Amino acid sequence: MSRLGTIARRSFLIGSAAIVGGAAFGWYKYRTPYPNPIAGEGLAALTPFVFIDASGVTIVAPRAEMGQGIQSTLAALVAEELDMAWEDVRIIHGPAASAYFNTAMLQDGIPFAPTDESWAAETARGAMAVPAKFLGLQATGGSTSVPDGFEKMRAAGAMARVALVAAAARRLGVDQSLLKTAGGAVIAPDGTRLAYIDLAVEAASVALPAVPPLKEKTAWKLLGTSLPRKDVPDKSAGTAVFTGDIRLPGMKFVAVRTNPALGGAMKGYDATLAEKMAGVVKVIALPDGVAIVASNTWLANQAADAVTFDWDTAPYRATSAEMEADVAASFTPDAKDATGRNDGNVDTALTGKVWQAEYVVPYLAHATMEPMSAIAWVHDGMVEVWTGTQAPGLAQSAAAEVAGVSTSAVIVHTQLMGGGFGRRTEVDAVCQAVHAAKAMEGTPVLVSWTREEDMTHDMYRPMAMGRVRAVVADGAITAFDFATGASSAIASLAGRLGYPSLGPDATILQGSWEQPYAFPNYRVIGYRAPDGVPVGFWRSVGASQNAFFHESAIDELAHLAAVDPMLFRMRQMNHLPSIKVMETVAEMSNWGTTPPGRARGVAFSLSFGVPVAEVIEVENTADGIKLTGAWIAADVGIALNPGNIEAQLSGAMIYGLSAAMNGEITFTDGKVDQRNFWDYEPLRLHQCPPVSVKVLENGSKIRGVGEPGTPPAAPALANAIFALTGERHRRLPLKSAVKFA
Repeated sequence: MSRLGTIARRSFLIGSAAIVGGAAFGWYKYRTPYPNPIAGEGLAALTPFVFIDASGVTIVAPRAEMGQGIQSTLAALVAEELDMAWEDVRIIHGPAASAYFNTAMLQDGIPFAPTDESWAAETARGAMAVPAKFLGLQATGGSTSVPDGFEKMRAAGAMARVALVAAAARRLGVDQSLLKTAGGAVIAPDGTRLAYIDLAVEAASVALPAVPPLKEKTAWKLLGTSLPRKDVPDKSAGTAVFTGDIRLPGMKFVAVRTNPALGGAMKGYDATLAEKMAGVVKVIALPDGVAIVASNTWLANQAADAVTFDWDTAPYRATSAEMEADVAASFTPDAKDATGRNDGNVDTALTGKVWQAEYVVPYLAHATMEPMSAIAWVHDGMVEVWTGTQAPGLAQSAAAEVAGVSTSAVIVHTQLMGGGFGRRTEVDAVCQAVHAAKAMEGTPVLVSWTREEDMTHDMYRPMAMGRVRAVVADGAITAFDFATGASSAIASLAGRLGYPSLGPDATILQGSWEQPYAFPNYRVIGYRAPDGVPVGFWRSVGASQNAFFHESAIDELAHLAAVDPMLFRMRQMNHLPSIKVMETVAEMSNWGTTPPGRARGVAFSLSFGVPVAEVIEVENTADGIKLTGAWIAADVGIALNPGNIEAQLSGAMIYGLSAAMNGEITFTDGKVDQRNFWDYEPLRLHQCPPVSVKVLENGSKIRGVGEPGTPPAAPALANAIFALTGERHRRLPLKSAVKFA
């Protein structure tokens, strides 16, 4: 059912606005005169995604590699159509250019559930190609990379193949229909092989068709197989280059210190001691702190610690308790942000014995393994930036604004990232690096955050609260009233980018209203808590908290109805792929035959269009509760690289379990209490259960999986603990009430 009248979903506008005005062409390049962003001397740039030079064929990945393996998957789409051997594939990240716009990110913003394939929903999704082209949003996130690239990357490979075959036919004087491609070469009927590298120059001058012929799925050789990721060998050997590994001639190193009361001003500072320290080159005032430039990072940090500051207070509540009170107070008509769905008549149906519960989750840090970092070099009227970024266009715009130049004078070199999870859509480290580079014109500078700086200066997952009222009768839910409250991640991001935030925030309701349950009376309302602590997009965004609220409540109601929790869910679902996911995870885990002394919990969530069901098994030990098993079933529509999908689902689940068990950012006097992994602890190796994953392909559309494995993790664990102990936990992290082995 369409929610057009109740949700004004405009989330995509915020990121897009930062680079509006760019000329987007992507696969539209084939029918527009816009220049190819990778065209250059010595290159035969057949499309924005493929070029050939003397060393071979290079595939340009338009999305950032942050450990999710996306560049290998996108390259495989091109290589499949080019008939290349996987070992011959080379990959680079594309430049900041609107050619690499992300249509799927805009399609995710339409007010229709992912399960809605009506004419209106499909028309709205198709219409998003137009603003995507002209806004030119180049971003990695929202599990959109594969859905966005599935057709355009294959089209790029097919287009290059057509050009190469045409060039070979022209050279050999034969009809194109007689030629084949294999192993990076065009093959003539007599066995003559013309390597792509030898045909590149001629191919670049071939007139390209508007719509290239694509291979049928039955002809795929690379796609659908578990290809080894191209980034893994260098990462395993320690030779992969991240931002912090880069050394430019004459480079200096920068440590930053900014107000621990996030968003608070710097009223003054005293850097007298720091300026006298050996190796210190310069102390530079930033808008909210200082940058210490030194001959190495260690010295820069030592000097930064010697600076004394006069910080202003935080522009938000001072303690976590006060912040939680603000969220609780937001469940009022005046703070209503949007209604996600309103089926039946909930108010009338909430009669008799009404069950109700309240759930609370804290702020969460992204805690990427690689702290924030960026290199900037201001020279010859240009600005060059090297950084791991999920949004090169935003980084380019931010650098241009700080440096006082046009975006055309900024070159962004996107690097590998040691994790992103949404954190690297932000541009704070880039701005700091450009500020320092501007003050050190002609000298490249590397800004490296400490772990403590990274942990205490994040844009956190919002603190959130869920309130549920429901009625069960005859073993089923007859009324379900779901309310969720949090501050707005989109408004927070918009403020940082200098844009207004208009209308409701779709992320507050994300992962709640679109669930495939057919309760006859079903209402979902989002409430907006006051802005305060800087918040942003955390892995799976609003679904991360709403799945905990939603699936904990469903589980409680199953027990109230005295119905098996697995069967209770399946009986009330109206989406066949989701039901199949539930059936599969039940079969995988042998649901109903739990070993003695153990218990299992199940949870389901449909997020980013992917139905995912997870079962967690636990047991009581002398050292506390131990996780002894985990099962995941997910439907991605088309599995391009099953091995990588399994890895993503496993990693996303473990990320969610870490947050559920231990994750918590708290505030005292307006400052973050947690500073490192010893007080923001991830799941330890000995705590990780054996994980089994099953990837299904019943869905009608191809989907991405970077995020959907996270939402069911917390409720599945909490539900398992209830099944084991009889204690229901409605507040995260669980460590506050549960001892884990």
